Formats: sequence, C-alpha cells, structure tokens
Amino acid sequence: MAKLYEIYGTDAHSMTVSLMQAARVSKMIPPGASIALKPNLVLSGAPDTGATTHPGVLSGCIAYLQSEGFADICVMESSWVGDSTDRAMKVCGYDKVCENYGVPFYDLKKDQTRRVQTALRPMEITCRSLDADFLIDLPVLKGHCQTAMTCALKNLKGCLPDREKRRFHSDGLMEPIAALGAVLKPALVIVDSICGDLNFEEGGNPVHTNRMLLGTDPVQMDAYGCRLMGLRLEDVPYIQLAERWGAGSTEIGAEDVVTLNEPTEGAEYPAASGLVKRLTRGVQAESACSACYAALVRALYLAQQEGLRVPDKIVIGQKWRGKQLSALGVGNCCSGASDCVKGCPPTPDAILNCFRDRA
Repeated sequence: MAKLYEIYGTDAHSMTVSLMQAARVSKMIPPGASIALKPNLVLSGAPDTGATTHPGVLSGCIAYLQSEGFADICVMESSWVGDSTDRAMKVCGYDKVCENYGVPFYDLKKDQTRRVQTALRPMEITCRSLDADFLIDLPVLKGHCQTAMTCALKNLKGCLPDREKRRFHSDGLMEPIAALGAVLKPALVIVDSICGDLNFEEGGNPVHTNRMLLGTDPVQMDAYGCRLMGLRLEDVPYIQLAERWGAGSTEIGAEDVVTLNEPTEGAEYPAASGLVKRLTRGVQAESACSACYAALVRALYLAQQEGLRVPDKIVIGQKWRGKQLSALGVGNCCSGASDCVKGCPPTPDAILNCFRDRA
C-alpha cells in the first residue's frame, strides 16, 4: 500500500520541506519534468480563516524542489464561481511567494480546456492541469456544507472551467468528483491541516489541529481525512466511487502511516458536529453551486447566533430555475420564488439581512 507521512507543528514551510524529504519526493519526479502545484484558493480568504492553503506550503514545496534541481515549476488554481482567483492569490500571499522564488502563477479560469472522457461523461478540464508531468495537489482538510469534507479529490475541481464547475453541481457533485479523480490523478498530495474549518469550506471557524500530511494516493488520503474528522466513508460517497473507478484505494493499514514527530497541543480533531445538517433542515437544495450554498449556510449560522427565526422553506439551486415557488429563494436561479435574495452568488450579509427584515 501507499505510505502516508504525518507531521505536527505550525510552521507550514518547514513542515512541508520535512515531509518531502522524508518521502524522498525528488526520486519520484522524472528529470526535466514540468511540475504544477495546485493549492486551495477557493475564495479570497486568508489561510488563518481555515479556508485556503497556507503560503508556507507553497514556499516549502518550491524551496525543496529547487534545492533538488527542478526548475520547471508553476502554481495554478481557479477560485470558485463568483470570486476572483487573482484577488484570492494576493489575499493569501501567493503573489509574494511566486515573486520570491521566480515561479509563475496561472489563473485556470483563463486557461484553454480539453474534453476528456471519464467513467461518468466527457468533461472539460484545463490544459495546464492535464499537461503537467507531475501534478502536486495541495488541499486543505476541512468541512464542506454539501459533501461533508473536502481534501485531495475535491480540490481537483479547481482544475475545471467555471461552466464545468456549475455542471458538477447539476450532476450532484459526488459522481463527477469521483470521475475527475480517476482521470486527473495527482502524483503527490500534501495536505494542509494546520487550521482547517471543519464545518465550512469558506472558513471562519478554524480548528487548530496543527498537522500536515503527505501521500501519493488521493483516495487513501481522503479516507484518512475522513478518519481524522470522525466521518465514515459512507458520509462522503465520492471517495468509494473514486476507488471503484480506479482513482486509488481506501485501504489504510497501521504500517502505512509514518509519523515524523510527536503530536503538539491542540492536535486532536473534535467529534463531527453535525452543525450544517441542523442549520439546513428547512432548505430544499437542488444542484446548488458551492458558493451560493455556502453563503446560505453562513447566513443561517449567523442568524442562529443572533437568535433570528428563519423561513420554514428555503429553496436554492439550478434546478429551481424558471419555477414559481412559494418560498424564500436564494440566488438568481430561484428568482421565481415568492421572495428572493438575488445574486450569483448572493453574499451571506444579503441573505442575513433578508432574515432580519422578516424577523
């Protein structure tokens, strides 16, 4: 089985270098290979919010690779629908990392695409992602309001154009994530689990678990992430689907985990809270995009903090487009609802103000 390497601490740069040295990553990479680093820049949020990959992970990767003689290195990513990749990379400090190390950053929203056949259907995937000789996946281990958790496999969704991301949601997310993972296999996965938000993909409630992980199998890595977060594989259906379609293996033996140092204070993961499920009891979501759904969940959370009563029926998602509904609609797709918070996506504040106005 593939090995998983685990390290504890808070210095993302030095932890990344130590992981890559322990795994002898340089021996995995063909001489002269083009290397692409794919972090998580889902939105314009600082890493300490628990949403995005720490810049030290990038700098540690690049420093290690350059010290081993590799020169053809780039960073590439696209933020979720509705946010700017360029703004996000500056908020996260990636512009300074790339400048310091002389490495280009590519916004995949602007990249060409190719149609690739998958186990589910043909998909449009960005050319830079497909053409990299050695793809390094740099996700954050964190919660997600639609898929329970996100890590190695789901982070590959940033390698798609926005139109394909929207289609992922209309297809229900689970199957397309699994199918993508089977055709766009990263050669290496380095996980930032220093302070991921274990409930919300967009961050805001970071949990300081102070660790990082390295492996070569994204399915195995996601299965281990589930274990750390107290989730069952059945709670995250795309993981076993990805295994079935050849993306990797969920098997993890005790001998497969190599721990490089001793745990530090705050390194334990709390039990799964079930918070999102409770908040969204009255929500009818049909093919909702992540940015829109996350905004709603954040607004519901803030409304709970304020003690506001929220509508009994809320609709959200692409499949409500053009339908007349007696409900509160969230997002432009639900403009046929009797009341609607418009936007693509609407902001959490706009949704929260709607709740306040109804109180």
